[in-house]
Parts: sequence; structure tokens; C-alpha cells
Amino acid sequence: MLSNLNMALVDKCSIFKQNCLLCKAQNCYFGLCDGCRRDLPRLVGPNCPICAEPTSTRVICGRCQHRPPAFDALHVPYRFGYPLSEIIYGYKYGKRLETGGVLARLMTDFCRETGLYSDIVLPVPLANERLAERGFNQSDALAQAIADTMQSRFSATLCWRKRNTLPQASLNRRERLRNLKNAFGVKQRIDGLSVAIVDDVATSGATLSALAEILKKQGAKRVDAWVLARASFSKT
Repeated sequence: MLSNLNMALVDKCSIFKQNCLLCKAQNCYFGLCDGCRRDLPRLVGPNCPICAEPTSTRVICGRCQHRPPAFDALHVPYRFGYPLSEIIYGYKYGKRLETGGVLARLMTDFCRETGLYSDIVLPVPLANERLAERGFNQSDALAQAIADTMQSRFSATLCWRKRNTLPQASLNRRERLRNLKNAFGVKQRIDGLSVAIVDDVATSGATLSALAEILKKQGAKRVDAWVLARASFSKT
């Protein structure tokens, strides 16, 4: 992943111009033309300041008041919708690894907009079986992009997934929480540190909350969750 300084230099270098990933327009920086980038489905407010669910006003939603997640806030720039969903699926399941740089750039720009900082940045880990099947963790590039932007420490090994949990897609909210109970481990104490945990998509937020919970048990003073896209979740 490129550092911020290198990113700035690359922006001025025509050798890094590419065709747009979506419309095939020529001479686009980092794989998306301006028009297609504007067409990406931004997450617009008001949203809950903790879980980013839509709310009538920018107040903590009823669910977070009743049972807040373990993370302190979810930061997310986009809704999980077309055409961003197609780019993410192509990267994650189609092994179109060249799109990883496009997604990382989107996350870099969003992180710059927020101006937030964490002491350490961690990708949500995959189970060994899932990692072997996919060949890479799709969250690594996004987490590295945030770490570079914040000039923070990045670690892909501090946390691990203890077991290959059931796919979350078919489960309701309660089942998702149960499925992820004790699913993560942390290798060492992180007393007093602020931590950013990073994934590609959040739906119920159960995975992020489960990881944040174990990080706080290991001493983290604050855990912010970062994802590129927020998917709607209607299951109770």
C-alpha cells in the first residue's frame, strides 16, 4: 500500500492512469472516472452516531440505547449498493485483485475527510479455512490504507479468528451474536490504546462488535469500526 506522500506523487504521474473500472473511460486516476465515482451510493444522514443506521435525527438509535455494540462508533462513507457492490464482490469473490487499489483509495479519501486518529489499525481477521479458500483477506488493503493515512501502526497478526463461524447472511441478529461469541482472540494486552478495526461491509455490525469486545477486554480504551459500505439489515 502506498504512503500518503507516495499517493500524492502518483496522483501527478500519468503512468498510473488507467481505464475506468466501470465505464472504461481512459486516463482515470486509481481506476474510477469522476462521473462513476460520483455515482457511488453515498451514505447520507441523518444516521445513528454509533451504528450508522438511518435515524430521523442525528441521535443514538433505540437499538444502540437498549443494547449498544462494543465498538464506540462506526465510520462508513457508502451504502452497499450498485455499482459499489459489484466492485466489492468482484474483489472478494471473483479474485479481481486489481480492484483492491480502487477500494483502498476510496477508504483513504474518506479517512482524510474525517481527520480521525487511532493508535493501531487492524483488519477483521478471517478464519484459516476461509483465508485458505479465498487466498487473501479483503480487509487488509482497506486497513493498510487507513493506517497509512493516519500514520498509525498496522497489524494483520495481533488478532485472529479462533474458528470458522457459520455464514452470517442467513442468521437473524440474535443468532449472529451467538455465532460470533468467543470467535476472536488477541495476542497481547493493548492497555490505553485507541484501535481502529476495518472490514469491507457491515450489515448487523455483529462481527465488528464481537471483535471490539475482546479488544476492550484486552485493554483498548476506544474501538472505532471502519467499513467501506453499510448494508441494510431487517432481520430481528
